[in-house]
Amino acid sequence: MDSKIGIRIMATGRYFPDKILTNHDLEKMVETSDAWITERTGIKQRRIAESHQATSDLATEAARIALKKAAISGEDLDGIIVATITPDMFFPSTACFVQKNLGAKKSFAFDLSAACSGFIYSLGVAAGLIRNEVARYILVIGAETLSRFTDWQDRNTCVLFGDAAGAMVLGPNYDDDSLLSLYLRADGSYHNLLYMPGGASRNPATPQTVSSRLHYMKMEGREVFKVAVTKMEEAAEKALELANLKSSDIALLIPHQANMRIIEALIKRFGFPREKVAINLDRYGNTSAATIITALDEAIEQKRVKHGDKVLMAAFGGGFTWAGAVIKL
Repeated sequence: MDSKIGIRIMATGRYFPDKILTNHDLEKMVETSDAWITERTGIKQRRIAESHQATSDLATEAARIALKKAAISGEDLDGIIVATITPDMFFPSTACFVQKNLGAKKSFAFDLSAACSGFIYSLGVAAGLIRNEVARYILVIGAETLSRFTDWQDRNTCVLFGDAAGAMVLGPNYDDDSLLSLYLRADGSYHNLLYMPGGASRNPATPQTVSSRLHYMKMEGREVFKVAVTKMEEAAEKALELANLKSSDIALLIPHQANMRIIEALIKRFGFPREKVAINLDRYGNTSAATIITALDEAIEQKRVKHGDKVLMAAFGGGFTWAGAVIKL
């Protein structure tokens, strides 16, 4: 990217709630089985937030870990962006609650809604603000409490989702650049395949919308799968092309953790060996905007990637949205 100011990834952090919900637990709740869930999704368990935890609480925990690693405080931040589709409230933004929790007194704060592509979208927005010298240090967070919007009577969707938060601290880099490419797309004509119809201006909360279970996520799984595979492949391919790189240049592929079959299709398409693909879907399920950043932080901690390595990220989510990026650690 042509700018005198590059982007520096200063640190990352992640947080998962302690409560574990296994496939065997779900067998007692809906008509399903561990074998059925594992075969169709690759998920074995997921984390669930405690009743007193909201999205901002998870986000704050991840943020504190990332800030400590970056050796800066909340007071040093100029901006906080929280990618989420499960905010604490419609307003104020979840980012404002995080700002309060961190004591980030000089920071702007806002949420970004792009579903599972939200973290990459937010990374791009933050990078633009730093490049244009609007801000120096920005905290980008992907955080979700999807369990609050999951219909636990719907066996096709309740097996998929979990709660989590991941954070990244970004700053300027005058000698190099950590964001090598960025590709963002959307197509709202698919809006009715993955959505939550109730609670906002289209269907405000009434006794009827509640009794009709409109305040839970709805998904046409087969149709979503078909589009997800092609769009995630597109996102990954375009991100590589924009960075002028080949798949062999990439140290780690981090795909959105939605479904193991989608990940397998991406691996096959680009010929990535399994050891160069980050997968935590089996342990955490689909955590939407949190999947990529938590998987990245986990890979860094496990020393699967090191300073200077190039990482390819690809995501797809409701909207539909899809996004790809190549970063250099």
